Amino acid sequence: MDKHSNTKTAIVIGAGVSGLAMGIRLAIKGYSVQIWEQNSFVGGKLSEHWEQGYRFDAGPSLFTLPELLEELLELAGHSELMPELIRLDPICRYFWNDGTRFDAPANPHDFANLAADAFRVSSHSVQKQLERSNEIYGISAPVFLYRSMHRLSTYFNSDFLKGLVKIQRLDVLKTMHDVHRKRLKSAKLVQLFDRYATYNGSNPYKAPATLQAIPSLEYFKGAWLPKEGMIAITNALEQAAVRLGVHIVLNRSATGIRHKNKQVAAVEWSGGTESAHIVVSAIDVQRFYPLLSPAVTLPERIKTAERSTSALVFNWGMKSSYPELDVHNIFFADDYKAEFQALGIPGNGIGIDPTIYLFISSKHIQTDAPMGCENWFTMVNAPGIGALTEDQIDLARTHIAQKLSSILGKDVLNDVQAEWVLQPADIARRTGSPDGALYGPSSNSAWSAFNRHANASSSIKGLYFTGGSVHPGGGIPLCLLSARIASEQIQNAK
Repeated sequence: MDKHSNTKTAIVIGAGVSGLAMGIRLAIKGYSVQIWEQNSFVGGKLSEHWEQGYRFDAGPSLFTLPELLEELLELAGHSELMPELIRLDPICRYFWNDGTRFDAPANPHDFANLAADAFRVSSHSVQKQLERSNEIYGISAPVFLYRSMHRLSTYFNSDFLKGLVKIQRLDVLKTMHDVHRKRLKSAKLVQLFDRYATYNGSNPYKAPATLQAIPSLEYFKGAWLPKEGMIAITNALEQAAVRLGVHIVLNRSATGIRHKNKQVAAVEWSGGTESAHIVVSAIDVQRFYPLLSPAVTLPERIKTAERSTSALVFNWGMKSSYPELDVHNIFFADDYKAEFQALGIPGNGIGIDPTIYLFISSKHIQTDAPMGCENWFTMVNAPGIGALTEDQIDLARTHIAQKLSSILGKDVLNDVQAEWVLQPADIARRTGSPDGALYGPSSNSAWSAFNRHANASSSIKGLYFTGGSVHPGGGIPLCLLSARIASEQIQNAK
């Protein structure tokens, strides 16, 4: 890239969801864009893996707020790339060790009625909780998700002022668990709602009750699965970027970011140096800051922030089908609080009774597994503070299989004919997330939204940040929003 030509140039570091989205938005603004990706594939966490005829989505397994992707593809002039989606109903099937099972229907009214019968609570209390979730989303999203938290204009915007009037409705000084326990009464129903904290790698016993907003995305806006798998989202973004002239360079890692006179200048790699008017970090900020030359100190609040959880995933190719399972399944631990407490202890393995998330895309996408077989994405929460040992992984496999076998009434390990394991160290290596933390900083504090890294540098002109480790957070919708927010802070190319 010639920085002295008339065309403005941009380099995006990382080809995950936010990096691809940012590349698209920069190209639309008239920039000549390169995206550098350390891996041989794009998508970051939103990638796929094939193992002996089984296909596995290697990261996110649920799609919410698809209108954000639709908006971006339409802006790019390629709305035809929007993946075809399946709206899930039921959204999830829940299992407990005592034999209790519950299907969560997509309709809020139906959910409230069925939950009332299953958990012996009033349907009114459940309906009210879902409505409260939707109310909190309506108040908080325009302020905390769709705008920069690091610009003064946000705090004089009408959405912020409206939210300020209703601040007490956000329950910012209470925890998710405390609010759920007070309102829902049933321990199992509380556990069901508490688990939404894990959508951004947080602990419901510490996370602010503002995160009650998360269920509203599923029950009022929809839970979706692309007909070609989650990888279809990555494929759509990649194709749109390429059609706009974005040059995606695989197997290239940035080794340095030069800046001069408070302005980005160039990006270094092992084969040379490329000049750029704009540089975007679409990787974890803790990994990006050491690249800056001259050195810039990572803000202390970012450096010391509690990390989100990681995951241990056994991707199992199963030679049988299990009609009692759905696309999304949760097998709860008896002692949920103890499970989260253990996640904060360095060196801890996985407990003997973990909560298990089981995603089976082949329930809807038959080509993801051979005929009569299933692809099990079998995940448990893991500490985002270091690698697991081989012994800990083997023990976790045993405990997970024992739990699933006990509840399903069948020795599941006898059906495993293919296996691909992802542990925190693998996730860290593939995605660049320190210690494999899935969502960067956790949201275990009322101030988490304010403490996240900004989308634009305040000290270096032309330097921007997107992705799960910065505002507004992790997950597909928020990564798309991070690119939108960062893009809005870049003046159009002249």
